Amino acid sequence: MARNKVQFQKGYSLTEFIQAYGTEEQCFDVLYQWRWPKGFSCPFCGHDTYCQLTQRKLMECNQCRRQTSITAGTIMQSTKLPLTLWFQAMYLVTQDKKGISAMKLRRQLGISYNAAWRMKHKLMQVMMERDDDIKLSGFIEVDDAYLGGERSGGKRGRGADAKTPFIAAVETTSEGQPTRIRLSVVKGFKTQEVLGWSQKYLTEGCTVISDGLACFNAVTLTGCEHDRIVCGGGRASVEEPEFYWVNTVLGNLKSALRSSYHAVRPKYAQRYLSEFQYRFNRRFDLGAMIPRLVFAAVRTPPMPERLLTIGLG
Repeated sequence: MARNKVQFQKGYSLTEFIQAYGTEEQCFDVLYQWRWPKGFSCPFCGHDTYCQLTQRKLMECNQCRRQTSITAGTIMQSTKLPLTLWFQAMYLVTQDKKGISAMKLRRQLGISYNAAWRMKHKLMQVMMERDDDIKLSGFIEVDDAYLGGERSGGKRGRGADAKTPFIAAVETTSEGQPTRIRLSVVKGFKTQEVLGWSQKYLTEGCTVISDGLACFNAVTLTGCEHDRIVCGGGRASVEEPEFYWVNTVLGNLKSALRSSYHAVRPKYAQRYLSEFQYRFNRRFDLGAMIPRLVFAAVRTPPMPERLLTIGLG
């Protein structure tokens, strides 16, 4: 049997990571390159020359004399942690397809739990915002799914308490191979909710394959073809070949969440889904994940803890 090229790709070793990002100077240079690829530009006046205050790692504009740091205006703004720890966190978050919890991140980096939690959620916020304007196209398998609500003795099904509903969508090629996914928390499986989701995340003219859930008919209102396959519930729906990849993604997602996290609170659910989605959509080149995440991080605006803890619920 032929080996899966994605699963058996070379990957990005810890040795390679240390060689590229092992010192504070290396991390600083990488951030500078991605933040100002055409050279320094003052965030206050736009002037392009500066003098560097080496002791505090600040850049002072030669025109307006205002000072800025390499992380100012980015998701890492006001951080007290060394840049090397941020890069180590990016490595740990991106290289394991099951993710890493804040508790494990705390132990790996040797920092407090609160610092690890903030770092973890800020990186997930970067991942979420980076993919928010990407639309799926071609052939798309969709399904309704839920996070949580697995308490014993409680009500089962769509009416169960403490469940977070979300739409799982997998873009496939004409040969049936998965390319990208979209995992989106929704308020419920209603026509207007699915209509808003399809307007934002589906390309006009794509073909959507769904089960018999009536709300998915809303995709036709945005110019998409809709192929309904009524397969019933239980094992029949899981074994339906037309939904092979969306069921596989959902199985891998739930396995990853169970193995890596104690619990996923509803108000943070979208961040966790976006983290899994981000890694899946970039799985073809593990070595490129860190520079791509750095590029996104320096373009994601600051998020103080009071906003970070609000979540999206």
